Amino acid sequence: MTAPAVDWRLIAEEARPGAMQMALDEVAAETAAAGGPATVRTYRWEPSCLTLGYRQDPETVDWAFCEREGIDVTRRQTGGGGIYHDAHGDIAYSIAVPASHVPGELLDCYHLLCEPIFDAFDRLGIDADYVDEATPELYHPACYLRELHPAHDVVAGEAERSDSGAPGDDAPARRKIAGNAQYRKRDAVIQHGSLTFSVDAERHLGTFADSPVTPAAFRDRVVGMDELTDADRDEAVAAVADALAAWVRDGIGEVTEDATVGTDGTAATPDVDCDGSWTEAELERAAELVETKYRDPAWVRTRPGER
Repeated sequence: MTAPAVDWRLIAEEARPGAMQMALDEVAAETAAAGGPATVRTYRWEPSCLTLGYRQDPETVDWAFCEREGIDVTRRQTGGGGIYHDAHGDIAYSIAVPASHVPGELLDCYHLLCEPIFDAFDRLGIDADYVDEATPELYHPACYLRELHPAHDVVAGEAERSDSGAPGDDAPARRKIAGNAQYRKRDAVIQHGSLTFSVDAERHLGTFADSPVTPAAFRDRVVGMDELTDADRDEAVAAVADALAAWVRDGIGEVTEDATVGTDGTAATPDVDCDGSWTEAELERAAELVETKYRDPAWVRTRPGER
């Protein structure tokens, strides 16, 4: 599978607060649904941010710790547990595309949109794949500590091998390195993900109230790119951006009979803007969503159905 053959724009890494990043994901989906370009982008959380899953109980958050440490808190449109996004240790990406151009089956669509992420790990020399078998849950409120499922959880690391070439009995478990999720909105699909560059177990666990998991146990479950490659953060971000760019170019390159007719009556094929940016209207819309949703206590501190 390759990227859908639509017009794309690539937006380079931008450092913004978490509420704005979530708003921009939603705006990108609205743009794609309205006939504008699909969007692929990398982004950085500034300041560090805890994002709650859509239905997550706010009582699972240590609000005092987050305030004391200067950690933003917002709520995602996607489900699952909370994720601490460190300003240095997290690399985020998102893909927004018209729903009509991707598989309707959730898992098929998810696997399609994860393709460039696995390519990014390959570019960094990191052996990453979906987990081989289910791994028990450690702590439900935290995304990275939930049960690992072969259908969608991405792990990395080299397992030790026996003389036969099979993993040895004492082979270390491959650890989670990425959390990815998607939702559909207004005829568009948005998938976003958190790729761990560097693990700060104490800070991650500190955002949750009464977590029974120790920092050592957290590090046994989660791995950062900096443990598996010599690349620095800028190089890792570049690998993700390059993989996203290659993915959309490959999709456009395979266009043959899907050319559309432009406004001048001539045949037109999908294009990619490698130096894409937000329009003023999109930024204004995102700022509105920040105030009315992603920074609003009614959204952040209250679960759906209780608002």
